[in-house]
Amino acid sequence: MIEPIIHALDASFDIVTAFQRLAGKPGCLWLDSAARGPELQPGGDHAGRYSFLCADPIQRIVATCDDENPWPQLNRWWETLPKIAPNPAVPFQGGIAGLWGYEAGVFLENVGRAKADDFPVPVIDVGVYDWVICHDRLRSQSWITSTGLTSGLNGFGCDGVTARRRLDQVLDWIKKGESVIGKSQPCLPVELANGHPTHWKNVWSDFSSDGYRDAIREIITSIRDGDCFQVNLSQRLMTPATCDSATLMMRLRQFNPAPYAGYFHGHDYDVICSSPEGFLSVKNRVVQTRPIKGTAPRTGDPVRDEQYAIELQRSEKDRAENVMIVDLMRNDLSRVCTDDSVRVNQLCGIESYAHVQHLVSVVEGRLRDEATLVDLLSVCFPGGSITGAPKIEAMRIIAKREPTARGPYCGSLGYLSLDGNANFNILIRTITAKNGWWQIPVGGGITLQSDPADEEKETWVKAEGMLRAIG
Repeated sequence: MIEPIIHALDASFDIVTAFQRLAGKPGCLWLDSAARGPELQPGGDHAGRYSFLCADPIQRIVATCDDENPWPQLNRWWETLPKIAPNPAVPFQGGIAGLWGYEAGVFLENVGRAKADDFPVPVIDVGVYDWVICHDRLRSQSWITSTGLTSGLNGFGCDGVTARRRLDQVLDWIKKGESVIGKSQPCLPVELANGHPTHWKNVWSDFSSDGYRDAIREIITSIRDGDCFQVNLSQRLMTPATCDSATLMMRLRQFNPAPYAGYFHGHDYDVICSSPEGFLSVKNRVVQTRPIKGTAPRTGDPVRDEQYAIELQRSEKDRAENVMIVDLMRNDLSRVCTDDSVRVNQLCGIESYAHVQHLVSVVEGRLRDEATLVDLLSVCFPGGSITGAPKIEAMRIIAKREPTARGPYCGSLGYLSLDGNANFNILIRTITAKNGWWQIPVGGGITLQSDPADEEKETWVKAEGMLRAIG
């Protein structure tokens, strides 16, 4: 078992400054808790408590839909990586982390693929990270964990000399590194498979307004025919980038802060998100998932917002949509959790964010002894809240009805920690940056009670925080 170096950073350390100096490093990953929610409670593990920053993984898997299935390699990594004793102060101490895009699900089930992929990025881009900066908002303290992990022909190892060298290297990077703020890419020509103007200047959708509503009507017909109960339909927005990705991350933190925000630096692309939704978290073998279904706006007027919240909780359509996904997630968890442990701890609770309010449920279970974290991720991926129910049929309908591949959107950023902990978000409120362009998909769940005009309007409510940040 590894005994890592855990180095406490002094009070002058600022994780935002550290991010700006590390954002251009290979595989830079910032899992950022930036929500301005209720005050953190002492002793709690509030969703907005911890932020993690890491980069420069010692090994990496980068795969597209046309490559060999990468999931078995993830299993081999997990089985051969040395493990670390849990440390309550530092929930992520290194391990497997990165991006699992929505289309990573094509390796798990026969769900079909979108007609076009005109903005291609890897479907899986993950690495083995040997060091992590952890920032605890509750304590206002930060640490660097350096594991000394090494990689060779015979698998993974670790040693103290490597741990000390890497710690010194990271300290040098965060003290003297060059900020990437202000280093924009030129906007290169992109040939969109589908590009329809919208009511926002310089923003195109892969659906026309009528086309999106027609797709909703077709899904409602599929529901009436008994093919499914619910399908999450999204439209993909595209707009020229107006700043570099690190600056965009700062803007989203200001305009649309969220407890599951994140940034990932790929080879020729970046993923930036301000997600309110947690997908899977694991602590002491207890799994929690937090599906979101049901959305209402926030206006800045407390009285109006309270009325919107009451209407949302009373909405039969939104509650039915949420309950269906809760049942789906209970079924997914039951495949890897003990039979008597899966339970619903919160059903359709109201949670408020910068621009919207959501119905959020919480489902928990305890992993079976023989189940690994990769097993858990693979049986639950992608999250049911962004597919529909039943999941496989909903994903097949999505592949038929959505004009373009989703990419990172509706996938996950997250980690499998060497101490057995894990945490993944759902990549909604997500922007993918590449070649001077931003891809911004937004969607919502379609049920038998859906009104096409209202569903289309909801997508624009969700897009507002990101489009305001873009300016």
